[in-house]
Amino acid sequence: MYTFKKIAVTSRQLCAVDLPQQIRRLASAGALRPDMVIVREKDLPEEEYEILAGQVMAVCREQQMECVLHSYPGAARRLGCPAIHMPFACFREQWESLLDFRVRGTSVHSAEDALWAQEHGATYVTAGHIYPTDCKRGLAARGTQFLERVCRVVSIPVYAIGGISPQRMDEVKKAGAAGACMMSEYMKI
Repeated sequence: MYTFKKIAVTSRQLCAVDLPQQIRRLASAGALRPDMVIVREKDLPEEEYEILAGQVMAVCREQQMECVLHSYPGAARRLGCPAIHMPFACFREQWESLLDFRVRGTSVHSAEDALWAQEHGATYVTAGHIYPTDCKRGLAARGTQFLERVCRVVSIPVYAIGGISPQRMDEVKKAGAAGACMMSEYMKI
């Protein structure tokens, strides 16, 4: 139904080099080269985020990788980025004001969230966390059965997130995911 996408979710604190340089490294990652980069860095204030996101967008354009900005629709608009990803609570509050973006994603933690997001204009969802991950230390992983359920209830792409490694990509693909998001694996290459 969809071409399986490999998605890098950024976390500059995990990188040994600056983030734009790390994205350039990913472009030469061979079979692991990401199709999409979600510039997550949500700990940054909007002004700093916008500067960094602009630098990452330039590298993504140069390397022909899709770039999605995160959490700051104003920054995305000012940078001319047609793609935004929002945490689910923010998406619920702002969905109507996001309809000018060609790509609108949100993070979901239940099949009901995914269905609501689809009905309110999301063009994709990330569903997780599928496997144990340091990002969600102490929280039980939802597993591939959860992922299968989310994939069954929506017709938009579902990207698996949380504890994904290259070795687990086939598992999430078999569960119906249209792609897999990796943070640590991509930020430490």
